[in-house]
Amino acid sequence: MRAIEGDDGGILAVASVPKTPRRRFRAALVAVLTAQYTLVVIVVVPTVAGVLHYLVTPQIVAKFEAIEAALKRLPAP
Repeated sequence: MRAIEGDDGGILAVASVPKTPRRRFRAALVAVLTAQYTLVVIVVVPTVAGVLHYLVTPQIVAKFEAIEAALKRLPAP
């Protein structure tokens, strides 16, 4: 053990390789996925909002108006 304590060559051989290429790849991957997510959100949100506004909301309003008209025709208790 004493021979190993003074020997720096063994420590350098065991030392791990810096992981900068993996970090760069991971950062690039996160950037690409974030950009993709952002673009999908920019397209999907207005589409869903438009469908809700122009197709679904009028149907719901019409149903409530029909219910209101039916309730007005009922005799008073």
